[in-house]
This record gives sequence, structure tokens and C-alpha cells, in this order.
Amino acid sequence: MSYDADVIVIGAGLAGLAATAELVDAGRKVLLLDQEPEQSIGGQAHWSFGGLFFVDSPEQRRLRIKDSHALALQDWMGTAGFDREEDHWPRRWAEAYVDFAAGEKRSWLHGQGVRFFPVVGWAERGGYDANGHGNSVPRFHITWGTGPGLVEPFERRVREGVARGLVQLKFRHRVTGLARSAGAVDTVTGEILEPSTIERGQPSTRTVTGAFEFKAQAVIVTSGGIGGNHDLVRANWPKRLGNPPEKMISGVPAHVDGRMLAIAEETGARLINRDRMWHYTEGIQNWNPIWDNHGIRVLPGPSSLWLDARGKRLPVPLFPGFDTLGTLEHIMKTGYDYTWFVLDQKIIGKEFALSGSEQNPDLTGKSIKDVFVRARADVPGPVKAFMDHGVDFVVEKDLGSLVRGMNALTKDPLIDEAELRREIVARDREIANPFTKDLQVMAIRGARNYLGDKLIRTAAPHRILDPKAGPLIAVRLNILTRKTLGGLETDLSSRVLTEGGDPLAGVYAAGEAAGFGGGGVHGYRSLEGTFLGGCLFSGRTAGRAAAKATA
Repeated sequence: MSYDADVIVIGAGLAGLAATAELVDAGRKVLLLDQEPEQSIGGQAHWSFGGLFFVDSPEQRRLRIKDSHALALQDWMGTAGFDREEDHWPRRWAEAYVDFAAGEKRSWLHGQGVRFFPVVGWAERGGYDANGHGNSVPRFHITWGTGPGLVEPFERRVREGVARGLVQLKFRHRVTGLARSAGAVDTVTGEILEPSTIERGQPSTRTVTGAFEFKAQAVIVTSGGIGGNHDLVRANWPKRLGNPPEKMISGVPAHVDGRMLAIAEETGARLINRDRMWHYTEGIQNWNPIWDNHGIRVLPGPSSLWLDARGKRLPVPLFPGFDTLGTLEHIMKTGYDYTWFVLDQKIIGKEFALSGSEQNPDLTGKSIKDVFVRARADVPGPVKAFMDHGVDFVVEKDLGSLVRGMNALTKDPLIDEAELRREIVARDREIANPFTKDLQVMAIRGARNYLGDKLIRTAAPHRILDPKAGPLIAVRLNILTRKTLGGLETDLSSRVLTEGGDPLAGVYAAGEAAGFGGGGVHGYRSLEGTFLGGCLFSGRTAGRAAAKATA
């Protein structure tokens, strides 16, 4: 049989680039297909903050963070909560990924020119017991160059493959079917879409200009998840998280639609853990959107007062940055799909970061000078732009005006000024005392025991109603769609499995399409910094396995 390539890779995001790069190293011929135009190469990873999960890294050790493989595995398993029969391969992938994160992951990336910001972030702090959810220590390493800085070496390796005649890039090729011949899946069919010059992330046309059929010895699915398809998100929404929100904003472009997952399933692949998903509770509408319904996530420090729609503080330990899905579950049980941060300029200036490469031009541009400018600013420029233009922000000098502004943003005026004042004054009294029963105040003081948080992420404890710390700020927070935690079930060689547990001959999967490994390496929850790394690890694994199988 005549093949068009040794391997066809479907999806030119980070996982697809990593897989293709490994295939090039092995001398294989590759067709890399993507429905979007070439300017969108790198997919969602381009827009990311570039966070990576490492264990016992040089950056951690320099900051006197004591981490270990055993502690990281304890945190991962306590967070994942694996409890299903179909969690066999996800659990195996979790063990393998922690080995990778504690082993060669950093040196492998460093060898390709990837560098890291020296201050390690502390995401998903948990707040439960030692065996429960959360990172026991800071592990969130920011890539110098953010998402584009992580995509660059893999794109470079792929384009070197193009120059060597090993890779053909087929953009605007939308897959509609997979088919078998001689027992294995070796045929990919689809539609050719008209060329598009839209900017990265913007909606591209779906006008069909032709059809294609390609054949190869193996197919790797790296097409992403469902976060841009709100209908599918709602259809898969788990009962444990309450009713799906009426309003959601999108953390990913609309083309992240889950089409390829359905196509693989129709071909015989097993799709597992489809009810496991990772959506953020601190979403704000982008005042300068790139895609439709574009949302940005606030990466908060621990000091903002987090209130439900009626102005009541969220329960312990649902503080900013502690438990994303625990907070989501609580919010959806309130009957409303939004919450509030109440804070002041002193807090927002030190504690607010915005997720996304475009919201962090200093880190994305690798400018040490701009990093120092940002550190010295009262409020970082991108955050100030949201304060000035964002529809979810209210900025006022006094509490009465703040409450009126908050109530003007919602359908019903639910915030009572007297009740909110009582909440804030009670919290402020705790700040004035070296002792406290307020666990959020304890958390703030605990965070400042870590040098990284004290330097750049946690404001000195102070009274929110202190005029010197003002003005006062309220931020309406929306549910922001983001990641699919379930996916195509794969073994440790990234081979896609069928309902019977046998490999679907010729088919591999990686990245979000495979639940970042196994069909759900994260289980129910993520430790953060694990999505990009999951794309890299599973993409590398799939590429190497497919290369071996097509030798």
C-alpha cells in the first residue's frame, strides 16, 4: 500500500508539535493537520501563562522550598481522588508524570533553550489535611517567555523537519472521519477550508473549498478538548457541581469544540471521564477581546475578601487560590453563577496577576527591565487597564459608592451595605491583632512566611477600609471555561484503547484529547502547572511510540 506519510498528527497545538518533533528526530515522515490557519500554530499553549509543574527544582531549592517525589505524589493522588474502575490508566499516567516532573522534565526543556522565572508560584494550596487536595509547597514555575516561549522550541523542531522534507504542514484541513484498511486505522478524511488571514485566536471561516483523504501507518490525535463548546460543556456537566451556569465566558477560542473526540469515539475509541472538567471561578470579561466571549482568569493572591452574590464570605478554606473546584461546587449551590472579590488598591497592586501571554508583556517579551518596572508600579499596566475599562470592575473611594456600583452590575441589587460593612470591619479587627481566629488572615500571614509570596504575591496585612490603602475595588467574577480533564483512554504508550481494553490499531492520542494522559491523568482536580506539561509528556510519548511502531 502507498502511504502519504508514516504518521498523521491531527492538531498543531503543543502536544501535536511535541509528537511531531519526536517523529522528526526518528526520521519519520509526518503530515500535521489543523483546521485553523498557520498563524494559530501552538494552539491554546500560545495564550497560556506558561506555568509548569516541577518537583525539587533548582528554583525551588534556591527559595528554600523542600520538595520531593514522595510529597508530590502524595499531593497528586490526594488531589486526583481516583475512585473509578476506568482510573487504571489515568493512575498509571499520574505516577509516570510525577516521575517525569521530578526527573528529566526540567533538564529536557532546559536543553532546548527553555528558561524559567526565578520565583516559584504557589497555586491550589488546598487547605485540607495532608492527604487532601492541594500543593503542599510552591511548584508553579513560569516559563520565561510564557506560553510562546514554551511553544517556540517545539515549533522550531517541527519547521526543521519541514526543511528536511520530513514534515508537511496542512493547515485549514478539518478532519471529518477516520477509517480502517487491513485492520488498522490508516485513513484520515476531511474538508479543506478556505484560506484565512484572521489574527491568531479570532474565529475563522468554515467555508469548504475541497476534500482530502490521506493514508499513513499511524494516526495521533492531539486536537484538544471541549472548552470552547458551551453546549457540550453543559451536556457533560457533573451533578456533583450542581446545575451548569447560565452564563459562562470562554477561556479558549471557539474552535476548541470537541469534534475530534466524537470522531475518534465513532471509530471505536473509548472516551472516559467526560464529566471531569476544569473551569475557573475567577473569570473576568476581556475589555479587549480576541475571540468571542473572551474571558481572562485572575490569578489572585490570598488577601481579597471573596463574597457570594449576596455578599456573604465563602466558607473555609475557599480563599483565593486554594481550591478551584471546591469553590465552583459551592458557588453553583448558591443559586447564582457569579461571585465578588472586594479588596483595595494596595492588594490589587501586589496580588493580582492575569493569566495569559498577552496579559503579561514583560514576561512574554523576556524583558528584565519591564519586570522591574512592573514590580515598582502601584498597579501593573494590564491590571490597571481592566480597572479602567473592564465591565466587571467597580472602583470607588467609599464603601457606600462601591456597593451601589456592585448592585448596578447585577440583575438584582443583592448586596446590603450594612451587612458588607459588618463583614469587612470584623475582618479588619482581626488584622490589628497578632492573634486571630480568622483562617484567611492566618493564611495571609502563612503565605508571607514564603519569600516568593512576600516579595511579589502577598500584600502586607492591613485593614481593607484603611483610606491609605484605597481606593476600594470590587470585581465581579464569572465562571470561565477552560480544560477537559477526561478524554480518550490510552495506555502508557499513548495507544488509544477500545471499550474492550484493546488498542485501537494505528491510533494514538496525546494532550487534552487524551485527558493529558490515560484519559484523565488529573482525576477530579488539578494541581496547576500540569496542563502544558501533560501536553509535552503525552505528546513526546505518543511521538516516540508511533515512531517505533512505524520503523
